[in-house]
Amino acid sequence: MRNGLKNQAWRNDAVAKVTGNAKYTDDIKFENTLHAVPVYTDYVHAKINTVDFIDAEKSEGVVKIITAKDVPGKLSYGQIFEDYDMLAKNKIRFNGDVIAIVVANTKEEAINASKKIKIDVTQLPLILDPEKAMQDKKNLVHEAKGTNIINHHKIRRGKIDAAFKKADFIIEQEFSTPFVEHAYLEPESALAIPRSDGTIEVYTSVQHPFSARRFTAALLGKKLADIEVITPAMGGGFGGKDDTASIVCARTSLAAMLTGQPVKMTYEREWSMRESYKRHPYKSKYSIAINKLGKILGVKCHIIADGGAYASVTPWVTWRSTVQCCGPYIVPNVHGDVYGVYTNNNFTGAMRGFGSPQVNFMIEQLIEMAAEKIGMDPIKFRKLNMLKQNSKTITEQKLDSHKVSLAEVMTKVMKEIDYKNKIKKASFGKSNHDELYGIGLALSYRGMSLGAEGVDFCSAIINVQSDGSVLLEVGIHENGQGAQSAMVLLLAESLGIKKELIRYKLPSTSNIPDGGPTVASRATLMGGGAVVNASKILKDQIATVISKKLKCKKSEIVFKNNFIVGKKNARISWKSAIHEMFVNQTYPYAFGVFQAPKVSWNKSQGKGKAYFTWVYGCQAVELSINKKTGKIKIVNVVAAHDVGKAVNPAMLLGQYYGGITQGIGYALSEKVEFKNGIIQNLNLNNYRIPRANEVPDMYGIIVENADPNSPSKAKGVGEPALEITAAAIANAYYHATGKRCFDLPIGL
Repeated sequence: MRNGLKNQAWRNDAVAKVTGNAKYTDDIKFENTLHAVPVYTDYVHAKINTVDFIDAEKSEGVVKIITAKDVPGKLSYGQIFEDYDMLAKNKIRFNGDVIAIVVANTKEEAINASKKIKIDVTQLPLILDPEKAMQDKKNLVHEAKGTNIINHHKIRRGKIDAAFKKADFIIEQEFSTPFVEHAYLEPESALAIPRSDGTIEVYTSVQHPFSARRFTAALLGKKLADIEVITPAMGGGFGGKDDTASIVCARTSLAAMLTGQPVKMTYEREWSMRESYKRHPYKSKYSIAINKLGKILGVKCHIIADGGAYASVTPWVTWRSTVQCCGPYIVPNVHGDVYGVYTNNNFTGAMRGFGSPQVNFMIEQLIEMAAEKIGMDPIKFRKLNMLKQNSKTITEQKLDSHKVSLAEVMTKVMKEIDYKNKIKKASFGKSNHDELYGIGLALSYRGMSLGAEGVDFCSAIINVQSDGSVLLEVGIHENGQGAQSAMVLLLAESLGIKKELIRYKLPSTSNIPDGGPTVASRATLMGGGAVVNASKILKDQIATVISKKLKCKKSEIVFKNNFIVGKKNARISWKSAIHEMFVNQTYPYAFGVFQAPKVSWNKSQGKGKAYFTWVYGCQAVELSINKKTGKIKIVNVVAAHDVGKAVNPAMLLGQYYGGITQGIGYALSEKVEFKNGIIQNLNLNNYRIPRANEVPDMYGIIVENADPNSPSKAKGVGEPALEITAAAIANAYYHATGKRCFDLPIGL
């Protein structure tokens, strides 16, 4: 990993993590803690007739066996639709459904007892193919729905038939992408404690504590205020610790409430991979119409996403795919249909990229195929068709509120990797050596934050103590990405104080309002915006008091270098200024909110201002392929992303490199294998993520065009870093072999 940064990396949690002192959920101990485990079945789609617990209840150490009959609140719940039975009652819809929770004195005793539970079922026809499931009106995953279609999004722009009639060339292609596992290091874990006031206190590894609180309150039949979710250090998530982790939290809390004792449930890797949701596999049919001059006239696409047994956030994931189905290009005529479909496969949900890696893999190959069809250089074709300042997207959104930097990021990447010269050396299937060489690139634009799929706002609390130290809370979550550190740095910069004075408080749902999920690369944008806005309120409070002491106007006050400075360089130290605040009976305390600018959406036409701002990126990949074995080696990756403002540059590049590495796995090796609806690779020994020795040389280019829509001027890069790596690899693969690969993963 190369970069030209001179400043050192900083994280507020670095020392605790590298020394092993950081406490994860499973590290936390309470006296008299019971242990719970989930109970699965051998079935994929079946009606439950009876469940026999007699032998299990007699098993040594068993305290309680909990089933759907014990649920005092809502059994069914979900992010969008309440279709997920948190304990299966009448029907098994996928192999990861849980029919019971065994609570015992030790985990081993609970596992032993779980093996003694017997179930009698009537097996039902398996619904595994989403294309067939769409047409099947008889065999349904959810009978009450009356259909297996979860959702249907569409884009209708221009006159598509006329565009295709005018075309000089039409290119048609089908693509597919697989189920993908998140592969976070720390599996799901929760520890619930029933407090004497009736509150359930929960420590858990979850990406969105407020989502966990909602699931838990629903299952227990309690008010939100009666559930307090506290999140210690978290061992990764990548979008994967929301629904499943929240349900683990809810089940654990139910066990604690029913037994009156602390209960811990920590998943084994096999349980985690069996039950958790995955990245959506897509099947698509694309048609692109172009003229001889190289202009894109129109695009047709039909995309089907396998949503699995439960809806989760499939409608939101596929909505993003709909908005970005034509990539960062000007397409005047579009006819797009994107479906989410129920099956008996593992349900699918949020994963880093959230519906964009799939379509980017497709459209970035089509762009190069179109250029080749008319004999035009693919770079020239991109420049001709890419979105520019004041361009309109396929949803009729005018890009006029921020800098559109597609050309800039592509130019920087091409220069760094020497693309123009190296593309001439591509093998195209012919080589005098044992290796074939290829280089390829891909572009993307990504709508930031939740967009028109939800209402987006976030808050921050700054509480300055009498000695000048600062407590900071923000309504975003630390998933391991360094979000807390970014918030601390933004606050330190705004207040002009040392970052060492600021402590980020242990997050709790009882401390700060729900700031929305830490997804969609929104943490720095939304959380940072709230921090900046809160700091403005705080500085105004301090300036009101201190301006009198410094005998100047409030507007003349400046916060810098641990001092508050007034007219003619009159100054007071930060610590003394805070003391003065308390003397004047004024709390140096601020609650700030960032409300995302308004967006809009017309569902019937697929039109509107989908996102209030966008991020632009380009990645180029060099690879070699052994002609005898077919083994693909990624040699070099260069990436440029316009992040608005780099808050913590070294950690920002860490996001680049981590995203690229995951993108390599998505492109070459990762695939959840199913046989009749049952996962065959339930551990990391046979689910192949990239090894350390397979990580290539990487170079990150930070592009900063301050975003006027963001109070901090920063955007985000968590998902952009991953979403085009596979597309760039696919293009490099073609330039090496002369053959296109339309199905992921390429290496299998």
